[in-house]
Amino acid sequence: MHGDERISIWFFIGGVLFTYGILICGTGVYELWNPPGQKVVLGELHASVWWGALLIVLGAVYSWQFFPGRRQKKAEEAAKTAATKATEPSRHAG
Repeated sequence: MHGDERISIWFFIGGVLFTYGILICGTGVYELWNPPGQKVVLGELHASVWWGALLIVLGAVYSWQFFPGRRQKKAEEAAKTAATKATEPSRHAG
């Protein structure tokens, strides 16, 4: 790990959301094939499947957005682009 590079807490939160999403969605899919013995109010909506899928998507987005080193790569690309634009001659007709 580099000297001043820090890992964002949001990366880990994304991982936790993704993990919980897998567990909740998996439980919901299991309940689709093996319904519980007692009926649950609004059970036909299968909230665990939808909620688990939402957590999977949110966790993946957070993990991708705050992946370690991603911000540094973006900054380096922006610096290259700015340096390239600064060295190009102006094409404006004066």
